[in-house]
Amino acid sequence: MDPQTVDLPAVVAGFRNVTPIAGLDGAWRWSPVRGIEFAGALSADGTRLLQLSGRNSYDHELAVATLEFAREREKEIFARNPYLGALEGFRVPTGPHGFDAVVGIAPEVHDFYHVQHPEMTPHVRLTFPAYACEFSGQETLDEAITRYRMLRLNNLDREPLPFLKMRYANTRTKGRSTNPGRGFTEPRRLVEEIEWMEGAGGSFVEFENRHGGAWRVEWHGTWLLAEWGTQPGSPREIGLGELLEFAATRLRD
Repeated sequence: MDPQTVDLPAVVAGFRNVTPIAGLDGAWRWSPVRGIEFAGALSADGTRLLQLSGRNSYDHELAVATLEFAREREKEIFARNPYLGALEGFRVPTGPHGFDAVVGIAPEVHDFYHVQHPEMTPHVRLTFPAYACEFSGQETLDEAITRYRMLRLNNLDREPLPFLKMRYANTRTKGRSTNPGRGFTEPRRLVEEIEWMEGAGGSFVEFENRHGGAWRVEWHGTWLLAEWGTQPGSPREIGLGELLEFAATRLRD
């Protein structure tokens, strides 16, 4: 089948347990297996399917609000990044969720339907509620794939996982980065590496947030912190508690 002639509504109509979404034209909800639910809506021009899912966490009002936001602002979502686009300004209608953005994932990243409906894959953009602090807008294709796998976006009850790149070396544990630059990791790992520096002279941790701000922490009898951009700043002594709070704040910026 020519990918330009895929009848998206016809394909979706064949999904298991599919029903139209009331009040949202060209939109459906379906559940292939217990505990996993999908919702999808045609793009404004009708040529793509905007889709999300929830694993043991599906919230229908949240799903509909996400799809409406994505349909109205799809061009803006992908304006900065064609692979992993995100747009702030999303507001959750009800419930405890704190999402403040919607992320869009391109076919080159998600490769959804590549087994059962490969003709559909180029026409599907995944759209999930997300947090603005999780994306820089500058992710390469490889980085977009890494972030997509890290975030577990189909957990609609999840907390933020801020954008964080890190490089480190610890002279006591002998742990160190294996990549030439800073690589993606989770904030808990940053906390661990900073704490493990104590007593390990010559150890360091560098970390970078979504805005490209970077800082370097070293251990020389105490923790020393310095900005680490194109012109590194002067290090200053800092206590562990203050340091961890500083890092957490920079990652939430």
